[in-house]
Amino acid sequence: MLKEKQLRDYVNGYSFQNAMGLRGYEEINLFPLGCGEYNLNYSFVHPITGKRLVLRVSTASQMHLERQAEYEYFALKDLEPSGRTPRAVFCDDSKKQLPYGVTVMEWLPGAPLNYQRDMRTAAEILADIHSLKVTESTRIIRREAPAQGIYDECLAMAQHYLEWDRADKRVCGLIDTLITETGGLPLKETSGAPVCIVNTELNSGNFLINPDGKSYLIDWEKPLLSEPAQDLAHFLVPTTTFWKTDTILTPEEIATFADNYIAAVGDRMDTSTVMERLPLFFKVTCLRGITWCAMAMREYSEPGRALRNEITFKKIQAYLAPDFLSNILDNYVRKDFLCGRA
Repeated sequence: MLKEKQLRDYVNGYSFQNAMGLRGYEEINLFPLGCGEYNLNYSFVHPITGKRLVLRVSTASQMHLERQAEYEYFALKDLEPSGRTPRAVFCDDSKKQLPYGVTVMEWLPGAPLNYQRDMRTAAEILADIHSLKVTESTRIIRREAPAQGIYDECLAMAQHYLEWDRADKRVCGLIDTLITETGGLPLKETSGAPVCIVNTELNSGNFLINPDGKSYLIDWEKPLLSEPAQDLAHFLVPTTTFWKTDTILTPEEIATFADNYIAAVGDRMDTSTVMERLPLFFKVTCLRGITWCAMAMREYSEPGRALRNEITFKKIQAYLAPDFLSNILDNYVRKDFLCGRA
């Protein structure tokens, strides 16, 4: 676990201060912003410019990368032309002075997304990001068969729970059924959809909404090159909307969001496959949310875990409740939920 003194000494040491354009004697004070499952976040004010910045410590990598902080840094550089993401300022993934990689980015204002009020704004943000041109210089990992890739990830996450000697047998049975039925979908089919940068983790807390100004999307821990429907499904499925709120969107609300997204993209990108591909990604993304919670339940129960968020733990418990799992299986995997709209 990173000690506070280690981090304080690091940001006030010569290497970091030199990278920040300081003269070596302006003390930097860090203020906690909270932690994710795999990172620690702090804000600080640049002593010379007066600008507020965010320092992010990557304590682990969900993508199993050796240089997680560097991956996020270059992703933010690729995303910068969208005007919808934080500007990357500095990265140190050498792990010479700290046991973890560090990224510094600009601090952005805004409030978390409200599903009842801000859906059009979210559609516009995602349209601007997805419409960025992907080139050979884009430094983000690409998935050739993204739905299959998500499913394979689910299998790996599920095994952590299914092989656990403290796993709930009824929960194991429901997860096994979800895996089997989702595995029967055409996961390897290609669609001809355009390749774009996707966030892959679009919960409401990662949006910064400013009703009277520009709104943003933060937390680019796991970006990929994929197709737009992957991001849209993740944003809309109940395993995402229920995570930070108690919201589950109706088919009508989802259809309205999709219409607004397509209109916001305009002629910047081909969106003809979005509605066709959304049901497939809806199903496999529900499985992803459940299997992540299953894996996390075991991790949270093991001694010595570096980070533990009690609010997250309560949500994990709610997602693994048999009634919640049965609802996902019956109404989202076995049915085309989106066909329920009037």
